[in-house]
Amino acid sequence: MFRKSTLFTAIFLSSMVFADQEYPAVLSGHAYLPANTMISAPNEAPDDLKISGKFTQGVRNDIAGSLEGTSNGRPTGLSLPFVGQPLQGHSGIKRMPDGSYWLLTDNGAGSKANSPDFMLYLNQYDVDFDNNVFKHLKTIFLHDPDRKVPFRIQNEATKERYLTGADFDPESFQFAGGYLWVGDEFGPYLIQATLDGKIVEIFETEFKGQKLRSPDHYSMTTPANPEQKLNFEVLRSKGFEGMAVSADGRKLYPLLEGALIGSDGQYLQILEFDVAKREWTGNYWNYPLAQKGLSIGDFNMIDDQYGLIIERDNGEGVVEFACEGAAKPACFDRDNLPKIKRIYKIKLDANKPNQDVEKIGFIDLLKIQDPDNLSRKPLSAGNFVFPFFTIENVDIVDSETIIVGNDNNLPFSSSRIPNEADDNELILLNVKALLEAR
Repeated sequence: MFRKSTLFTAIFLSSMVFADQEYPAVLSGHAYLPANTMISAPNEAPDDLKISGKFTQGVRNDIAGSLEGTSNGRPTGLSLPFVGQPLQGHSGIKRMPDGSYWLLTDNGAGSKANSPDFMLYLNQYDVDFDNNVFKHLKTIFLHDPDRKVPFRIQNEATKERYLTGADFDPESFQFAGGYLWVGDEFGPYLIQATLDGKIVEIFETEFKGQKLRSPDHYSMTTPANPEQKLNFEVLRSKGFEGMAVSADGRKLYPLLEGALIGSDGQYLQILEFDVAKREWTGNYWNYPLAQKGLSIGDFNMIDDQYGLIIERDNGEGVVEFACEGAAKPACFDRDNLPKIKRIYKIKLDANKPNQDVEKIGFIDLLKIQDPDNLSRKPLSAGNFVFPFFTIENVDIVDSETIIVGNDNNLPFSSSRIPNEADDNELILLNVKALLEAR
């Protein structure tokens, strides 16, 4: 009995080590979009959308550039409201066959209440990593002229009915079946739109035969008295953060950012949506976190079996600018420096739903090698690091390379230099060993 149990323990520990196998990452390209980069609202948009960020403090502020953003109490050096709409907050990425990239901008300042004048849109770029140039090709603004959204939107009475951060919080997207699909955190909802951004349908989220709702779902109301039970299953801001698509384009795989209320907090859910039938299949997979309380940032498939998922803590900053002693406005809180910023390779068996996905291994975004001196930002402890609070973009580029990007929460994140608003960075990483691992 002793020998058998010892053998079982050895096999179990071996599998756990394999699941946590770390692989090297080498920087092969680096480009960034400067933080203070804006785009004009469409000519036909309401005047209210020509200046964004007027409500980030809970009360109206119409004076452009009058309020400096802060990151964990540190001034970031960039002020709002903004003239125009920020080309920032990258929360999803897709590499296209022609080598260009679509990048999704999220809801604005993070909540319904503070984002009613931030537009919802995607931008397409050619990115020249050699010369650090983002060539803007196209913008898709989400709009609802046919009144498909089942609740009142911010721009209800306008002709174009452009959607804003008071309506949805888009965090992931895919192109499938001739449509644009967007994963939302507020509902959480799955949004179907035409390729020019016109809403076709809003799908409620279904899991194990019931709807999943967050506090920001349109049907939620504040309880009439403290004794009444709150009736939602998804924590605020923990809806669909990542969403992959199957290699054949037939299935979408939205992934919740956080664990469901009432669970043990160790697992997140990957759901399955049939593109042609336009319905949830009922299939799901459990994604095991490295630690309870972590979040995911993005999810894209590599092929028909394997995918990439960003897993992160809420830390930010680099040790070179960490405070000595108590935290101060001009340095990073040493206790809040990042510890887990990883990209995992997973195996998702579409023929075996309702079980855990297999975690093959990971790369550490805090230990990226830069032998060719490609970094456009200072190294930390001899490594190129991605020390951002939110890292929300990953996709496959080729058989050896992936692309990764941050969400800079403009102007509310400063993760490289304590008092400088983060740029939106994109990095190319050679991760050949990880991509070949099975």
